[in-house]
Amino acid sequence: MIKSTPTLLFLFICLFGLNAQKSKKDVLKKMDEQSEVYGEISQEIWELAEVGYQEEKSSALLQKTLKDAGFTINAGIAGIPTAFVAEYGTDGPILAVLGEFDALPGLSQQAVPEKKSAGGIAGHACGHNLFGTASVAAAIAIKDWLNATNTKGRIRFYGTPAEEGGSGKVYMVREGVFDDVDVALHWHPGDENNANPFTSMANKSAKFRFSGVSAHAAGAPERGRSALDGVESMNLMVNMMREHIPQDARIHYVITNGGKAPNVVPDYAEVYYYARHFNRNVVIDVFDRIVKAAEGAAMGTGTTMEYEMIGGTYELLPNLTLQKVMYDNLVEVGGIEYTNEENIFGEQIVKSLGMDAIDDSKAETIQPYKTGTKINGSTDIGDVSFVVPTIGMIASTFVPGTPGHSWQAVAAGGTSIGKKGMMVAAKTIALTAIDIYKDQKLIEKAKAEFIEKRGKDFTYIPLLGNRPPALDYRK
Repeated sequence: MIKSTPTLLFLFICLFGLNAQKSKKDVLKKMDEQSEVYGEISQEIWELAEVGYQEEKSSALLQKTLKDAGFTINAGIAGIPTAFVAEYGTDGPILAVLGEFDALPGLSQQAVPEKKSAGGIAGHACGHNLFGTASVAAAIAIKDWLNATNTKGRIRFYGTPAEEGGSGKVYMVREGVFDDVDVALHWHPGDENNANPFTSMANKSAKFRFSGVSAHAAGAPERGRSALDGVESMNLMVNMMREHIPQDARIHYVITNGGKAPNVVPDYAEVYYYARHFNRNVVIDVFDRIVKAAEGAAMGTGTTMEYEMIGGTYELLPNLTLQKVMYDNLVEVGGIEYTNEENIFGEQIVKSLGMDAIDDSKAETIQPYKTGTKINGSTDIGDVSFVVPTIGMIASTFVPGTPGHSWQAVAAGGTSIGKKGMMVAAKTIALTAIDIYKDQKLIEKAKAEFIEKRGKDFTYIPLLGNRPPALDYRK
């Protein structure tokens, strides 16, 4: 059941009963008036903390919010029950706003400045409760502006599950749901306000499963063939391989099943691997070498091995034509100011991170514009950026200095700090879309740049192949 308080219902009635305004100033004013509504939505998703492909309630809440605002909903797209597209308008340029809502496993945390579990199995350590909500807020604001100004345009919200390793958008790209989109806009929570063009790391991931023969580890060890030996041998070879791959490549792994008891030779073991680099062709090469190490480990330990592709994402392709438009709008929106209470919270957070004092100027200011930025992480937005011109930004929703995927990030995402930051993103995306609708030559210029950078002869081939969505990858 989706929670529905009297206050929330009243605010929704006010929200969707008001007429939109025509000027940017009035758009921002109306979004400020709606901030409490969106704060409640983000908080509910924060409390749900549903992991990839299991975000049933989170997806339903965002769908309901958009449906109440007059959008038509197409749910369960690309073979993913929690993926959806919400659309408003019937003609004109198509702008897409992307929204994520999956949590990370093992990071349950209360909204307090000390490590304290909320008793759940996951937490929003990447702020996707804020991501999805702010993108919904932006889509609704854009819809209202289109109505108020009688501007021709179609606005779509893409509900994109399982970004955290599940590559949800890749399946959506593969199914062609972005093929008619003119421009895609997105954002991400972070510890600063930044709208610089950047690229990210391409990624391939897989679970390697070894099968052996069980035996009594003391009474008949010669009759056993340890699947765990296979995993550990693979890990040893891959770790030696690190010396002989490009310096800026990354390999990560975690043993997800290593047996159940020391006195039983494990007949099954599993290890989960990521390979990353800023060029997808390097990732393909590194991943193929990881597979060879797994095959050799199985041969050497008398076990068998099979692997399942879990995820695969392209690097992100920036678009300078539109990125500067987004940057200028972020400057217009500005950052956030901490209250005294928020400063106290922030000071305690930075102390837990081993820092002396909070640098709240990163929340208040906008980082200078520059090109050539690289983000040491991966996102399935990369695949979107190779089929449609794509722009994005970062808003300060974490206490400055906080790394993503930490309990400190979860904590901030459940406070007013996170909610203030997400509205910076929502406003920036809305204003950027308005500028694009008002000057549609920007779309032509962006597409020309996009084709030049991508290559005229480019053919999209997903790194995860033709496998169906990995709906059980978190189980």
